[in-house]
Order: sequence, then structure tokens, then C-alpha cells
Amino acid sequence: MTDFRFAIRVYWEDTDAGGVVFYANYLKFFERARTEWLRAAGVEQQRLRDETGTMFVVTEVHTRYLSSARLDDLLHITVRIEEQGAASMVFTQQAWRGETLLAEGRIRIGCVQAATLKPCRIPKPVLQAISGA
Repeated sequence: MTDFRFAIRVYWEDTDAGGVVFYANYLKFFERARTEWLRAAGVEQQRLRDETGTMFVVTEVHTRYLSSARLDDLLHITVRIEEQGAASMVFTQQAWRGETLLAEGRIRIGCVQAATLKPCRIPKPVLQAISGA
């Protein structure tokens, strides 16, 4: 499987007092990349919620930080499915600046009913869409 890649530029708002990307912002970068990965597969999250009553929530995150990104850096965030179940998926994601790996994460997302936040199966149209992603 080929990794999905999404480019993100580092802005002032992403940095801390030391001028480097604040560690929690890597989770935002990973979230944006997963959202764009879904969009590239034809799944828009608001439409998913409107049409199926389901949405994805993050249930588990493990991150490792290796090097710092700074203001104006162009990063590439990768997305790769590691596990896919009936109601959840596990992704491996990485943040790169050129050839330098900056951070990596393992993120589990679960599918839930939007109204109750109770776990449910990932809708079949989503599974079909991402099987080609």
C-alpha cells in the first residue's frame, strides 16, 4: 500500500515560545492529513455524518518525536492504514521535512453514531471507498 501524502506549511500559530512546532500540533497535522486522505477517497466527513449518522473519533494515540519543525518549514504528513476492523482503524502517520523524519504516530479511530457516540460498524460505502485509497 502506498502512503497518502499531505503537505502542510508551518505557521506562527503552530510554534511555541521556543520557535519550534508545539508538540500537540503534530496531532492536528495528522488529523488534517487523515481528513484529506478520506476526502481523496471520496468521503467527506460532514456528508458522512449527514447521510449515515456516523462519524469517526480518535480513541488512542501514541506519538514519538524525533526532530523539530520550525516556522515556514514545508512538512509532508503521511497516512497508512495498519489495521482495519469492522468499527475501527489503526493508522501509522509520519511528519517529514524533506528526508528528515520529525514525528510519527499510531492513531486508532473508531466509528460511532453521532447522536449517541456509541460504537458502530464503519458504513459499507466508506469501506468500499477506502479500499482503493
